[in-house]
Amino acid sequence: MKKNDKKKKDKLSFAATMKNSWFAMKLAASICPSFIVHTVIMWLIGQSEWVFFDGVFMKVIVNALSEGRDFKSILSFILICAAIFCLLVIYTGYVDNVVYPLKTNRLYGGIYKKLYAKAKNVELSCYEDPDFYNRYTMAMDGAEQKITAVIRGMIGAVIGTAASVSVFYMMYEIDHFAMLFIISPLIGNFLFGNLKNKYDYMRYQDSVPNDKVLNYVSRMMYLPDGAKEIRLSNVFSLLKKQYGQATENNVKVANKYAFRNAHMNFWRITFTFTVIFEGVLLYAIYRNRVTGSITLAELTIMTSLMVAMTWILIRVFENIMEVLKNGMFINNLKGFLEYEEKIPEDFDGEMPAADFESLEFQNVSFSYKDKEIIHDLSFKITRGQTAALVGHNGAGKTTIIKLMLRLYDPDSGTILYNGKDIKLYNLKAYRDIFATTFQDFKLFGMTVKENILMGRHYENEDQLVKEALKKAGVLERIEQLDKGIDSVMTKEFDEAGCVLSGGESQKVAVARTFIKNSPMKIFDEPSSALDPIAEYELFNSIIGEGKDHTMLFISHRLSSVKNCDKVFMLEQGRLIEEGTHKELMEKNGSYAAMYKKQAMNYLAIENEEEVIA
Repeated sequence: MKKNDKKKKDKLSFAATMKNSWFAMKLAASICPSFIVHTVIMWLIGQSEWVFFDGVFMKVIVNALSEGRDFKSILSFILICAAIFCLLVIYTGYVDNVVYPLKTNRLYGGIYKKLYAKAKNVELSCYEDPDFYNRYTMAMDGAEQKITAVIRGMIGAVIGTAASVSVFYMMYEIDHFAMLFIISPLIGNFLFGNLKNKYDYMRYQDSVPNDKVLNYVSRMMYLPDGAKEIRLSNVFSLLKKQYGQATENNVKVANKYAFRNAHMNFWRITFTFTVIFEGVLLYAIYRNRVTGSITLAELTIMTSLMVAMTWILIRVFENIMEVLKNGMFINNLKGFLEYEEKIPEDFDGEMPAADFESLEFQNVSFSYKDKEIIHDLSFKITRGQTAALVGHNGAGKTTIIKLMLRLYDPDSGTILYNGKDIKLYNLKAYRDIFATTFQDFKLFGMTVKENILMGRHYENEDQLVKEALKKAGVLERIEQLDKGIDSVMTKEFDEAGCVLSGGESQKVAVARTFIKNSPMKIFDEPSSALDPIAEYELFNSIIGEGKDHTMLFISHRLSSVKNCDKVFMLEQGRLIEEGTHKELMEKNGSYAAMYKKQAMNYLAIENEEEVIA
């Protein structure tokens, strides 16, 4: 999307903003309808108090005094009103301090449950799209406060409008021309207030990219991930430069909108408060003292009504502006929740057969951000094979795995499982066919056991976890921990949490693939952090696993693929060679050249063995 197009899209019309606000209202009603009910009652009480006190109470008291009624009757009226107001205060206090905290927590939980469910369901490429990720960030940024603000604003605007009509009628009975002063807050809030809110939103949007940089640098300064590098290098100066540049950019953004915001705010306050308060007071005094057209009692009531009308209108317009402001923010939330996934995680199709027969790429091509990664790729893996994808960095090996798992869909061509297009299968069931370890794995702030089971459950879980750790070559290290497989990993939530080395962490990730009983197992650079001996032992375990499963792995060390049934050599997304290790060495092509560069000593050993034989 072009920058100018994006700017145009972000400037929402009034109708679109109201649709967004109505969306927020329906979303909240689906999660916690009682929150809306209590909000309606609270606004009814608040606005009714204004109307009653300034329109009815004051009129009764002033008329009673003018007519010379006895003190007892006036006192009785005041005490009855006071009792009713006390009951209302008790109710509103209960709602504010008991009901709202409970209901808002329920509402917040429901909102984030929907957001997290959607975040889990969108395809992987969304998180690799900066524009989408920015919008997702804005959708998550205080979504609960914005939704509650919209709900209260919409309800307050509707009930406030009804209250203002009531006060308007009472004022009209006293003086028809005083109504003209209502134009003032209309101009102040609808014109200048709306412009100010638009500038606030534009400033927020311009600040989001800079805030991402500031948050990133902050994370790097207090998370352990970059602590060593910061202390052993001059990278801190680069981070400081990034932070300073982002801060400077935010200052420029603030300066860009400072005058416009201040200018609009001045006129909003002038028309909303100054003109109407001073104007009505001078007008009432003029009619009483100069023309003598209203009595002092009428002046008192009219002034009281105008004060009530002013504050009710101000609240109405503030609520409308709050709805408009947050309606624009909620556009991101609405867009995120209503986004139609290209590869929805909950896609329901045919159930794939549990028995693996074959997995085949037929003329598959795939581009990422207009750059072709995979070109007209065709290959086939059959049941029981141990296959390997090899090639230089950037050859497209990991992308092939992501296409295989339907994290991406190809631009052209077909991927077949047991002879059927994988797009026809139930996505979750299809992915359960595979057990996968990616090179960029992630260990979570949970126990070792939970990090291996990853939410799955088996009989004799402890025994299976230990067997998987043993295959991965890290059981002995885990058993040295105070709580063994029940030890918490990372220090994110537990100061006593264990922090493993890079190689040990990689072995724990590999154990996940060992424990999952899937017909096909995939290992993406499973030994990148291991020393040669540990790598040799791990690959023995992986090859042993291939006796009962179909296996596919990616390795940059070609010595580890010698025992594979099939090796696929890739170059710039194209399949250039395939065969067994021996066949490819006999071809003396790209694979053989790459192998010789990596393992001259292996060839010497092989030749020596052949002479002895």
